[in-house]
Amino acid sequence: MRKILTAALAFLALSLSLKAQYRDDQFKRDAFTQTYADTTLESKTDTSKLFSFKEYFGGLAHKRTASLRTLTMGSAILVGGTQIYNRDYWKLPIIYGGIGAGVGLGIYYGNQFRNTGEARFQTLSYISYAGAALTYWGSFLDGAVCYKDPTRVPSPAKSTMYSLLLPGLGQIYNGEAWKVPLYLGLIAGGAHFWADNNRQYLRWKNTYDLANSTDPNVVKPPQSAETAKYYRDVYRRYRDYSILATALFYLVQVIDANVFAYMVGFEVTDDISLRVEPALQPTLYAQSPAAMGVSIGLRF
Repeated sequence: MRKILTAALAFLALSLSLKAQYRDDQFKRDAFTQTYADTTLESKTDTSKLFSFKEYFGGLAHKRTASLRTLTMGSAILVGGTQIYNRDYWKLPIIYGGIGAGVGLGIYYGNQFRNTGEARFQTLSYISYAGAALTYWGSFLDGAVCYKDPTRVPSPAKSTMYSLLLPGLGQIYNGEAWKVPLYLGLIAGGAHFWADNNRQYLRWKNTYDLANSTDPNVVKPPQSAETAKYYRDVYRRYRDYSILATALFYLVQVIDANVFAYMVGFEVTDDISLRVEPALQPTLYAQSPAAMGVSIGLRF
């Protein structure tokens, strides 16, 4: 009995050392394939490329499926491309009219301000440019909302685009609206400290400039140049940290929207099983016999 047990252990150790891999297709599907609640369809889009002109213009011609990423990147140059893909042609005059009117009025009021010097023309110019930018931004949001992703529900691409365009919108789309106050609070807090530290930085920068001024008509501040320089550098550093924190919170909510859009259909069950079977590993040489081993599969 001892000899048999020793031989069995030796055979098992030898088999494991050969790193045998079971290649049966059915076993691979059972052991290593996670089941999702959604049904994923095949797509002709190439996800290995960041942008494809063939995919973009093929999508605009309605000859192939185009991803939301490709459509968005292409629409950054050819405005309204996503609307063409979605067959919302009636929106194109609104988009181009809004952008053209905003830019045109901005140029007009800017010239009026330069000619007359009236501050109201400068304000109107800024408002016009802001309207053009808002129309441009809205074209992306509209394209993402109307885009129909045939592969997944919810669509990770749409969720990501929502969060990029409007923080928190991707979480609402994923059905996780409780996260919106958290992310908006973090981003708003970062923006608040950004503005406050920038205001303090400009204040101490001005104080430092006055302290170092050689103009006899300039009233010197009570603080020394060294003190002003110290606080100027401190608040500049705090401002930079605030900018970094705000950008980080914004990026985290985008990643959160993308990841949890994938996880919505993730199936979590108690059906966990361990499967141990003998396996045969074909060798590279026809004269050599197949290697014997043991395959261990965990299904979850």
